[in-house]
Amino acid sequence: MLIVHCALLIANCELCIVNCMYNLAVILAGGIGSRVGGEKPKQLLPLADGRSILEHSVDAFEASPFIDEIAVVMHPDWINTMEQLRQTNSWHKLSRIIPGGKERWESSYNAICAYNKSANFGGSTILLHDAARPFVSQRIIADVCKALETHEAVTVAVPVTDTLYEVLNNEVQAVKNRSGFMRAQTPQAFHLDVIAAAFEDAIQKGYIRSVTDDVAVLKAYKPEIPVCIVSGDEQNRKITYKEDL
Repeated sequence: MLIVHCALLIANCELCIVNCMYNLAVILAGGIGSRVGGEKPKQLLPLADGRSILEHSVDAFEASPFIDEIAVVMHPDWINTMEQLRQTNSWHKLSRIIPGGKERWESSYNAICAYNKSANFGGSTILLHDAARPFVSQRIIADVCKALETHEAVTVAVPVTDTLYEVLNNEVQAVKNRSGFMRAQTPQAFHLDVIAAAFEDAIQKGYIRSVTDDVAVLKAYKPEIPVCIVSGDEQNRKITYKEDL
């Protein structure tokens, strides 16, 4: 009887291991934030507490019990600065600093390749988050990770509250029904093998240069995969202009 009981315990443990996903969080900080201005990329500029936008973004994922590992994609000219931040902060989950590309899609692709080409990360999920969104909540991160248990792609969005104009040559052509639209936020999250395959297809077919986010890549080349929407938050805003600081 004891032998049977132990065997069941072992089987249950093995099932837990199989069902437990490994959640990778990638902070995309590869840009220089030219619209904010200044000598530093915007993600290195301080907020009111003196800590940088990037530090706040990393802190959010470091604090989440749903995140197993963190990587930061950094502009090559500022990797040494990122190394210094890693040394001065107690980020136990931050394992990699990955060189970014000239465009956002290149930064995402560099991170995806860094993990997808390693056999150690089979079955993992990847959350791609803009460093310029330093106020992402623990609720959003948790909801995204939970949604990944039943969906291969997840994004964060909030309803559109303003009237939407369709414009041509600076003239209003039509007024759109805003009930059918939402504003995208991050993180955008995927099963690693799924988003890797979509990126490979997009690059081979030359589509990639026109995309503005990772969900667009998936919808173009894996349209059969539904993208689950997790409710975002107005606090999860993106710092784009100097006034946003």
